[in-house]
Amino acid sequence: MTDRVTVVPYDPDWPHRFDEERRALAAVFAGGDAVIEHVGSTAVPGLGAKPIIDIMVGVPALVDVEDRIPALESAGYEYVPEYEQQLPDRRYFRKPRHGSRAFHVHCVVTGSDFWIRHLAFRDHLRTHPQSAAAYYALKRELAMRVSKGEYTEAKSPFIASVLARG
Repeated sequence: MTDRVTVVPYDPDWPHRFDEERRALAAVFAGGDAVIEHVGSTAVPGLGAKPIIDIMVGVPALVDVEDRIPALESAGYEYVPEYEQQLPDRRYFRKPRHGSRAFHVHCVVTGSDFWIRHLAFRDHLRTHPQSAAAYYALKRELAMRVSKGEYTEAKSPFIASVLARG
């Protein structure tokens, strides 16, 4: 299988990379009420992950993102509207446009279900090292046996079980 996910050990540079990108995104969203959060496994100290920084931008309304698509593209992001078929309440961007991705940006309405679930999962993993270790073990195992297309879905039961615990 050639289309696999790469999971690497935690990189202590990930928070710094997020901080640099957060500043660039803050400039794009200046003058609005955007909240920029580091999410995903790279946001959890000690947790291995795909070496891509996931960033969630919360805005009062999706039009706040749509109005800034040209500015995001000028900042090097590629807008991927076809993903809205699966998640219509999210605007998704990736950077760089070509080659290995360094950043994924998920723009959603602050307080939406997507917003709440992603922050809750991140915060749980940050405060429960045993859950983070189990999640890392699962991700390494999945990376060896499933395709990229199956990877996210295969993690869903674990994520759902963590979120169900509240």
